[in-house]
Amino acid sequence: MDLRVLHYFLTVAREQSFTKASKQLYITQPTLSRQLAALEEELGAKLLDRGGHKITLTEEGLLLKRRALEIIDLENKIIEEFKGNEEVIEGTITIGCGEFNAVDHIAKICKIFQEKYPRVQIALHTATADVVQEMMNKGLVDIGAFMEPVSTEDLDYIRIRESDHWVVSMKPDDPLAKKGYITKDDLLKLPLIVPERLGVQSELANWLGADFNKIKIVFTSNFSTNAGIMALNGLGYPVSIEAAIQYWREDLLIQKRLYPEITANTVIAWRRNIPHSYAVHKFIEEINAFKA
Repeated sequence: MDLRVLHYFLTVAREQSFTKASKQLYITQPTLSRQLAALEEELGAKLLDRGGHKITLTEEGLLLKRRALEIIDLENKIIEEFKGNEEVIEGTITIGCGEFNAVDHIAKICKIFQEKYPRVQIALHTATADVVQEMMNKGLVDIGAFMEPVSTEDLDYIRIRESDHWVVSMKPDDPLAKKGYITKDDLLKLPLIVPERLGVQSELANWLGADFNKIKIVFTSNFSTNAGIMALNGLGYPVSIEAAIQYWREDLLIQKRLYPEITANTVIAWRRNIPHSYAVHKFIEEINAFKA
């Protein structure tokens, strides 16, 4: 499969028109049409629905689009990794992370790094731990930050201990906002919004013990900001790590820690025993030198 043809396919998918795509690609429309017809024949699947006023993707076309974007991202990353040498460090470092306090530590590492290597661009990708780990395995993310529990097999990492506390979020006029902390008995009376990751839910389950089966879960959410929006609309009480909601205006949402308290560790990790670009290698040096 030719990367050039994948670029053609993605351009047609974006423009939804052979005419517009051919102008962008500086090739004739018949040539473009033949190239994509050959791609469909090679894959044994119809990728484009040519009926109507615009080109649309079939189910197989949507699948190829997703895979093609991953391939093109990886192609760009390969090009970036060969930029720079020991004298001039440049290129791009991709960091994948969720929403948690440890991002503050990553920001401090980035600040030190960028002062030393201003020609390196850092790309932040916010996603769940499962997505970040999958992207790392595919070579699309260089550095990942994960809230434990997480498998560190095949990873090197540093651990930032007790970087987050578990909290309950609520509106400032809520009766619970007057309390110094939230107990198990308080949770049993509330409609709760809990993290989507089962591994993270297990931390809450361990804390609640047998009472876990008594709580009312109305939402699960993979990002605390979305859970916060549900809370603002009176749909439930997010139970999660402090994370990004701590940066919300306190006249909108406040947080109360659980008691007895639960803390969460975070790891900043990279894949073990694989070659890294000069830029990533230097960034890993900064991670190892960092003291939380």
